[in-house]
Amino acid sequence: MDERLFQYLAAVPVLGVIAQWLAWRVKLPSILVLLVFGIVLGRIVNIDHLLVAGTPEDSAGASRLLFPFVSLSVAVILFEGGLSLRFRELKEAGSGVVRLVMFGSIVSWALTSVLAWWILEFDYRLAVLLGAILVVTGPTVVQPLLRHIRPTRRVAAILKWEGIVIDPIGAMLAVLVFEELLTPDRVQMASEGVRTAAEFLGAAKIVIATVGLGTLVGGLTGLALLQVVSRFLIPDHLYGVAFLAGAFAAFALSNSMVHESGLVAVTVLGILLANQRKVAIEHVVEFKEHLGVFLISCLFIVLGSRLDLSLIAALGWRGLAFLVALIVLVRPLSVAIGLFGSKVPTRERVFLAALAPRGIVAAAVASIFALKIASNAELAQIDPKLATQTDQLVSVTFLVIVGTVLVYGLTAAPLARRLRLADSDPQGFLIAGAEPWVQDFAKVVNKCGLSVALVDTNYRNVANARMNGVQAHCANVLSEEIREGIDLAGIGRLLAMTGNDEVNTLAVREYEHVFGRANVYRLASNNRGSGLRAAGDRRKGRELFGEGLNQRAITALIDQGYVIRATTITDTFTYQDFLNSQGELGHPLIWIDGQKRATLGTIRMPLKPTGRGTVIALVPAKARGPAADRSGEKTRPAGADRSSEESQSPDGERSQPYRRSDEAH
Repeated sequence: MDERLFQYLAAVPVLGVIAQWLAWRVKLPSILVLLVFGIVLGRIVNIDHLLVAGTPEDSAGASRLLFPFVSLSVAVILFEGGLSLRFRELKEAGSGVVRLVMFGSIVSWALTSVLAWWILEFDYRLAVLLGAILVVTGPTVVQPLLRHIRPTRRVAAILKWEGIVIDPIGAMLAVLVFEELLTPDRVQMASEGVRTAAEFLGAAKIVIATVGLGTLVGGLTGLALLQVVSRFLIPDHLYGVAFLAGAFAAFALSNSMVHESGLVAVTVLGILLANQRKVAIEHVVEFKEHLGVFLISCLFIVLGSRLDLSLIAALGWRGLAFLVALIVLVRPLSVAIGLFGSKVPTRERVFLAALAPRGIVAAAVASIFALKIASNAELAQIDPKLATQTDQLVSVTFLVIVGTVLVYGLTAAPLARRLRLADSDPQGFLIAGAEPWVQDFAKVVNKCGLSVALVDTNYRNVANARMNGVQAHCANVLSEEIREGIDLAGIGRLLAMTGNDEVNTLAVREYEHVFGRANVYRLASNNRGSGLRAAGDRRKGRELFGEGLNQRAITALIDQGYVIRATTITDTFTYQDFLNSQGELGHPLIWIDGQKRATLGTIRMPLKPTGRGTVIALVPAKARGPAADRSGEKTRPAGADRSSEESQSPDGERSQPYRRSDEAH
């Protein structure tokens, strides 16, 4: 193996992961960074030359080697996307999805074809083919953008469903156009002015065969996998790879019978598995999510490295005008016509009209059909103009991919925030548990301007929380309905604060993939120090507040007269002044800075705020004065009158509740 090829193959995943991390760090859409890394890599290493052993004139051979990898990767990505599609989402988003897929795609196809013929001066057949290819948006770019933007639930559902369902439709339309307009027989008949009824019936046959066969193969594969798993015929550690192999098999089998029907098959397979109730597939979904991110990273690096900037530059002003027309004319009109008469609010329509990036599927389909046209000598003899324009087909597609990713990637998040449809850095809390002190905590956090949602199985607690103006849901926080049905707008962290250590631990595990490991917290175990091994100690999850502040200890403090209170920190009354005023009696819980960013105190990372802001703390109901801070008086016994708490010393007051809590253990 050529050493340079080995280095290139090793560099692709490394650069992909670095690009993903850098995008997360600087809060940019990952696709933008991946494309930049890929283009830079392509300027350093020419993969086409490496694949054909240094013979650049045979670049078609390099393409033939790359296309199977790209096709299988797209199949995995669509399968993973299908696993995220739940039918319950269609209760809110169904009408919008159906309208955009059925009517919006037709408008987009027609307008894009006309623009390609008029602006790019393409042959009408290539223009119609390009219009079909650019119908797609695609999960490879939409999903990372949605993770970055975090729009409201309905908008996210519409974009997710549209992006995944439209990919096989776009590929099917491209096959339809190619078979009906660009095969040698069709081109010859068109040049002679021959049209038959059978020619028009052929289009219907292609659509029926592609959709029907793909649905059948995907459905049968899904049922077979479910039977194998439900009968325990494969061990748990093979679930992930077994489902991956099933997706590959469905894709290859369906494609071998009808071209591009494999995309329909893997999409149907994913949707079927996501909505069945026979087998738990959470661990399969997690495996596919990781694999999907990895493949997206590699694909954009590879395709970006093969991007010939000179061919894109050769398109000149026409290419730029075509790109601008797609963004400012085609997408807004397709959304406006597709959603005309629907109940989707105006601000959501505006955002939907401003997000339609193209991705891997468009690049793969354009490259495949360009190669088919260019390699067909008979077609070139019949119509030489087609052969000369085919090279531009791929260049235009890549220009649209780069341009739409760049424009939408930079503008979609600010627009979503402007329309109040998203929060790029949500600071609110989803809290498991709604006991009285948790309700007080939530009320204080709400008053400080952060979103809070409580989840508890105790209806009385939930009802009381709602009466106090706190959003609350009566359900099991571990249930799938809560994980996928609750509106998490403005919420970016989980606080597991029930009195059950096992529930807290399981909640942390369930919500790691929703909020990320850095944003899931739980109260310290009630069993710590009892000689029993705490269930949550082995599975991390950041422990909240401070050493010993578990459910029992906090409840004991509340019983002794402590309250949860927000205190404003200014230049004249600093955080250190606040600590001094409380001595060892107060327990800081949360710091909220001037930009409404919240920092939670944990056992490993206690609060160390600076500047202005608000501290939420568990403090005695009666604030102590400066003289009392220095008095050194001892704490009264547990049963003594607490009316003069201001005269009690920090050491004595703090020791009492923890003794009571330890005895309870």
